[in-house]
Amino acid sequence: MIYSRVAYNGEIYYAAAEGEELSLLLEAPYKRLVGSGKKVHWSEVRLLAPCQPTKIVCVGLNYADHARELGIQALPKEPLIFLKPSTAVIGPEEAIVYPPCSERVDYEAELAVVVKEAAARVSVKDARSKIWGYTCGNDVTARDLQQRDGQWTRSKSFDTFCPLGPWIVEELNPQELNIRLLVNGEERQNSNTREMIFSVEYLVSYISHIMTLLPGDVIMTGTPPGVGPVRPGDVVTVEIQGIGSLVNKVITSNF
Repeated sequence: MIYSRVAYNGEIYYAAAEGEELSLLLEAPYKRLVGSGKKVHWSEVRLLAPCQPTKIVCVGLNYADHARELGIQALPKEPLIFLKPSTAVIGPEEAIVYPPCSERVDYEAELAVVVKEAAARVSVKDARSKIWGYTCGNDVTARDLQQRDGQWTRSKSFDTFCPLGPWIVEELNPQELNIRLLVNGEERQNSNTREMIFSVEYLVSYISHIMTLLPGDVIMTGTPPGVGPVRPGDVVTVEIQGIGSLVNKVITSNF
């Protein structure tokens, strides 16, 4: 099943896709509440970020081909994790705002895992049962600030620095998905999630032993090789097999 979060007639709904139609839901699908009874066409709605996380847990250096690109010989023994705030989230076709304090902003295409129910100290075996589904993500990063600060909070946390979408797909094999990123139609990243060092299930389990994951929370599973900069005016597209395309334009800040 494909789920989205949409704006329709001035209201916000979750929605379940049924071919060319969307069945509007009263609450997030993982709450298992009944639908509103209203069905609409895709053309009648505006897609929003597909979930509302309390936190976004990101994983650094989780692709073996990315490690090779960086000349790293010894792969990490455990996941390197960091957080993005929920205020960084934007949806499809929303703008990534280039902060005036940065001189280099990078894209990072990522498979995003959306949590279905509270998960604390979950085993790898049981991790899949805690996953609602998968969507496209972009871990936008102010690279110069990351290097200047010596830690990652500021560089990863600007408003608009976590595009998610276009929707959530439930049934996928997360370890066999082609992942690409394009800037203005030109391919910049191209890999497959089989290059992940730590599997999705391992990441859910590992993170849940550190912090409780709540419904709607997102795990960004790392980016493949080819990371690079964008400038205002660029259009960034993340494509993941079996999910679709997440498109966002970069604009200049008004501040």
